[in-house]
Amino acid sequence: MDNYIEANKAAWEEAFDNRKNNWGDNDHIKLQSEPFAFFNRDMLEKLKNTDFKGKTVAQFCCSNGRELLSLVLNSGAAFGVGFDIAENILGQAKQMAEKAGVKNCEFVNCNILDISMDYYNKFDFIFITLGAICCFKDLNVLFEKVEKCLKPGGTFLLNDGHPFAYMLPIPGNDAFDPYNLNRLAYPYFKKSPWIWTGGMYYISGDCDSKPFTEFPHTVSDIINAICVNNMRITSFNEYDYEIGGIGSEVYDKKGIPLSYILVAEII
Repeated sequence: MDNYIEANKAAWEEAFDNRKNNWGDNDHIKLQSEPFAFFNRDMLEKLKNTDFKGKTVAQFCCSNGRELLSLVLNSGAAFGVGFDIAENILGQAKQMAEKAGVKNCEFVNCNILDISMDYYNKFDFIFITLGAICCFKDLNVLFEKVEKCLKPGGTFLLNDGHPFAYMLPIPGNDAFDPYNLNRLAYPYFKKSPWIWTGGMYYISGDCDSKPFTEFPHTVSDIINAICVNNMRITSFNEYDYEIGGIGSEVYDKKGIPLSYILVAEII
């Protein structure tokens, strides 16, 4: 396992061990009461316009599984598999599935780049959501795994923060100026990774932590990595709202690309 991946695994597991406000412990309640819970409105529209009847689906970097469970529970999919590197977070995913009565899902603890050949050519639909692809240095290798695990004619969906958003300083950063929201603080073509030891904001809040490493990727990095892996992009939609909560109160609906949904299919 690459050193940065092993370090990220330790950081994610530490964040979950120190989770605030019982993060995720009651997600099964929302899962049972709200159809397609945990998806933003445009992602929800994409999913509702996709035929999952009898299909097999997977989520790479599934975290505590709430998105995958929501999809399988409401879409008519036959079976779902969630893959994630953090063992303790997957423990919560398994508990959530049991509490919500979802029996046609399984969760696999592994480095995404080491997914077993047992899952090759197995899925009709694979999706990746916010904050996952930045954890991989080489997108070609990541999307090669997507391609290998999809069946012929299978679909890949990526819903993530827009690469442009990495240029913007967020509230709390030294570079943030509330009187100059058009200021770009960081380069788009940044080559070095982001490394921080301030916790994972939405799980543990701001705190001292083991190091997280994220890699910036441009739009062309993403598109080219998909194209070289036997996939054809069928749609790419950009949105002017943030899907992770950071900076949304100052940047949403200002005409800035903050998130996107990309859909591709196996050629």
